[in-house]
Amino acid sequence: MKTMMMADAKNKTPLPELMGRMYREQGVLGFYRGLEANIMRACVLNGTKMACYDTIKGHVVEATGWTRKDPRCQFTAAAGAGFFMTCTVAPFDMLRTRLMNQPTDKKIYNGFVDATVKIFRNEGPLAFYRGFLPIWGRFAPQATLQLIIFEKILGAAGYSSL
Repeated sequence: MKTMMMADAKNKTPLPELMGRMYREQGVLGFYRGLEANIMRACVLNGTKMACYDTIKGHVVEATGWTRKDPRCQFTAAAGAGFFMTCTVAPFDMLRTRLMNQPTDKKIYNGFVDATVKIFRNEGPLAFYRGFLPIWGRFAPQATLQLIIFEKILGAAGYSSL
């Protein structure tokens, strides 16, 4: 509903009215449009974040001589992880948004695979990366704060850092 309200910002349809229309036109399942893209996105996002963060930390240590616990190393690795997160998640973000923003009275896409094929055929592969810089602009600081704070909490709890 939030995604639809953002797309409908000009009309400012009240939430109860939007929910009622969604339910009448698509039933309960209408509220779950884009769910499979959202789940896949979350899996790819977190897998990329942790794998890239650790790998980049290793490269930073080799290149600079900093330790893995050095905040400079953590910052550099987290910013790099944010870049790779954007590379892997941008297509899922675009697909999720398209699926969720379908009009309530008709379906443009019949699920994740159908949306992927139609967008690829009609708009080309680069369509999946529209908005790359704004997404990276969101992921880099988010990943940096999240991973550095995570490392500090691990240390405070008596665990060694990643």
